[in-house]
Amino acid sequence: MTDAVPCDAELDASGLNCPLPLLKAKMELNRLQAGAVLKVIATDAGSQRDFQTFARLAGHALLHETVQGGVYTYWLRKA
Repeated sequence: MTDAVPCDAELDASGLNCPLPLLKAKMELNRLQAGAVLKVIATDAGSQRDFQTFARLAGHALLHETVQGGVYTYWLRKA
């Protein structure tokens, strides 16, 4: 599987349940510069709603998301 969007950092939150994937992503985004892209891999189905809502409320751009075999992958651009 190829990356849909080039990323500056990657976070594997597989096996973690809500809200941990989102919390870990927020911590990782805090480390990154504005405009950087974070790729997040999660296995929690609830993460889809969480990441869509978080991006909208925090002003980050959810550039792309994929679902494949129960694995959810998100590309977030930091505001």
